[in-house]
Amino acid sequence: MTAFLPPNLLALFAPRDPIPFLPPPSALPHEKKAVPPTGLAGLVNLFEDPSETPPPVKAETRDERRERRKKERQEMIAYKLEQEIAMWDPATETTDTDPFKTLFVGRINYDTSESKLRREFEVYGPIRKITLVTNVKTGKPRGYAFIEFEHERDMHAAYKHADGRKIDGRRVLVDVERGRTVKGWLPRRLGGGLGGTRRGGPDVNVKVSGRDDGRNRNIAEYRGPPRDMERERRIGNVTEKGDQIVPVRDLRVVTGNVTVTGSVKGDAAVVEIVIALVATENVTGRRYHDLKRKRKKAQSNENPDTRIQMEVMEINDWLIF
Repeated sequence: MTAFLPPNLLALFAPRDPIPFLPPPSALPHEKKAVPPTGLAGLVNLFEDPSETPPPVKAETRDERRERRKKERQEMIAYKLEQEIAMWDPATETTDTDPFKTLFVGRINYDTSESKLRREFEVYGPIRKITLVTNVKTGKPRGYAFIEFEHERDMHAAYKHADGRKIDGRRVLVDVERGRTVKGWLPRRLGGGLGGTRRGGPDVNVKVSGRDDGRNRNIAEYRGPPRDMERERRIGNVTEKGDQIVPVRDLRVVTGNVTVTGSVKGDAAVVEIVIALVATENVTGRRYHDLKRKRKKAQSNENPDTRIQMEVMEINDWLIF
């Protein structure tokens, strides 16, 4: 194809001149005279004595370096925390509020205003001052506030009844001001506090509102002290008209007709109790007091032969709310 090119293009494909030959600057490797090997006996005295050789330095692995840095950070944080705890003294704070009349309110909706809090808590008594805590740099609310009442009894009422109250779609948590009332109390930033929403994983964190880790305090108070399980175990089951065995914990008393008959054998009383028991949802207070009155009347019987010792079953053991 190049034969058909014009002369000006054929000049581009012309071969170059051959490379000029130059003699090598030294002899070739196979032409050189090799140096004969020598022994090392003369260099033995220059080596280090093995008994004086220090042990080799172990290199730090990536995991060891990570653990070392983690431990150093923890020690630094613990040192700073110790210094801050030594400097923290809530008694020296310049505040004019009375700690025994002040209520702490947490888990507040970030959109809740001070006027909204005042309307919600004025039902318990007159309020002297509300401090809605905000971020110093951004000015955004931090989700908690302090409410000072005019009277201490109003603060106690709010502490008892306002816990778990829903305000702007969130259930708030109330507590007393512990910083100036509890000796040795530390805030959350210094390792104290009572919060349980950031203890660890989802299996240990508290997901509901309340001072008692999700347990309803009002219901616990209403039910009274825990029942004597040993006493219920001794009583066992109650028979309905002597026929059907029904567990006591699954029943509610719905009638006041209690028939008690007994006879004394030695020092112990054999008591037969026939009670109409059925499953229901509630027990009225009138029926409850009727049963207590019948029990008191049976205990105050003057005849020792027919006097009933109600030690086998107390009304509070089987009257379940």
